[in-house]
Amino acid sequence: MSSPHEDLSANYARAFGGKAGFGRKPALVLVDFVQGYFDPACDLYAGVEHNLASALRVRQAAHAAGVLVVLTNVVYHPKAINGGRFFEKSLPLRYFLEGNPMGAWPSDLVPTGDELVVSKQYPSAFFGTSLASTLTTLGIDTVLLGGVTTSGCIRASCIDAMSHGFRTIVIEDACGDRHPAPHQANLFDMNAKYADVVREGEVIDYLNHLGANASVPGAE
Repeated sequence: MSSPHEDLSANYARAFGGKAGFGRKPALVLVDFVQGYFDPACDLYAGVEHNLASALRVRQAAHAAGVLVVLTNVVYHPKAINGGRFFEKSLPLRYFLEGNPMGAWPSDLVPTGDELVVSKQYPSAFFGTSLASTLTTLGIDTVLLGGVTTSGCIRASCIDAMSHGFRTIVIEDACGDRHPAPHQANLFDMNAKYADVVREGEVIDYLNHLGANASVPGAE
């Protein structure tokens, strides 16, 4: 039985601490890095510029390794008829009505022709979309996850990725939230139960290794 004064990490280490590990064929999924999170005049503003910078470095390594990059955004019918209870509850989602500039891509993250864009209406990148089927068809076994916000769409996407059978890696530096408390709490909990939370450098090393092996026939 745990003591109420026991260190949090020690407490969780007794029950959790397993590792998902990296698989053989990953996809990089960057969730909802859209303009509203970078504009101080917007309710969604989260000051996550440094997290986008991290995501862009990982994205570059993914492209160099020939790894699929998926970008998600949230888009609603102009009258929000597909917004459901999520739109009713979360007031800032009004910025994601079709055509609102706060839903646009930042200039550094305009999708390229070989990237997949998945538009969604709910927190998870997997709920109500074809993402899981697409990744399964392509033989993807690992989801590398970054984006915003850690406590919302990242957490939801993380749990769904794991539930669909993908090894799930949350890239700590490439995830952001509007406040450090929910950010850190959710990273801690995802790492304990659903995914491996790792730093940017470890993910880039993994991608570089994949890219190097892909250039050598028969390499593992």
